[in-house]
Amino acid sequence: MLNKSLLNCLILPLSLVSWLSVGMLADSKANALPGQKTEEVTTWIQAHPTLRPHSGERLFVQKTDTAAQRFTFLASVLPPGKVAFTKDRSMIRSERITMYDAVNGMTFERFQEALRIIYGLDIYQDFERAQLLYKYPNESAINSARFAKTPIREALQGELRLGDRYAYWVEVAQPKEGKAFTGQMTILLKSDLDKLEAELRNR
Repeated sequence: MLNKSLLNCLILPLSLVSWLSVGMLADSKANALPGQKTEEVTTWIQAHPTLRPHSGERLFVQKTDTAAQRFTFLASVLPPGKVAFTKDRSMIRSERITMYDAVNGMTFERFQEALRIIYGLDIYQDFERAQLLYKYPNESAINSARFAKTPIREALQGELRLGDRYAYWVEVAQPKEGKAFTGQMTILLKSDLDKLEAELRNR
């Protein structure tokens, strides 16, 4: 029987149950994270009992059942935020989970649970203990977005956290009324944190 916590996190219809695995619910230690070689992360993704990529998928995995529910996982050699040139493409610098659920909605808690399912207890606890560095939008940003008539900017709610091992960026698009349907969580190297924080504060 599929564990309820997994269903609550990645809520998807039964036709996608095959790519979900209770094997990751044992709080196992993640084998591949930002800072490791691209080949190591690729191998980890291929063997991951929850990600279970399709043929041809390497660093980018997509799961979808209907237009109303989607899940993606991306491991990138680039830091998050604005695209910056990098000579070293042999190392993964960020990993991003993106979810869209127009049926059940998205919350910060669901992304935290997804973190535990995909990476295990160590990373989950590192995120829980992480220091909150920046939370948005603040009142000034909301007023600015309203004045500029940019509702998308006003809707974006996010947090940037610094843990002992990694930095974490979580963001959901929360409309004025109703529940959020989409969002993302990114694990990044602490060395890339200053760049991302500056971009988020100035966007």
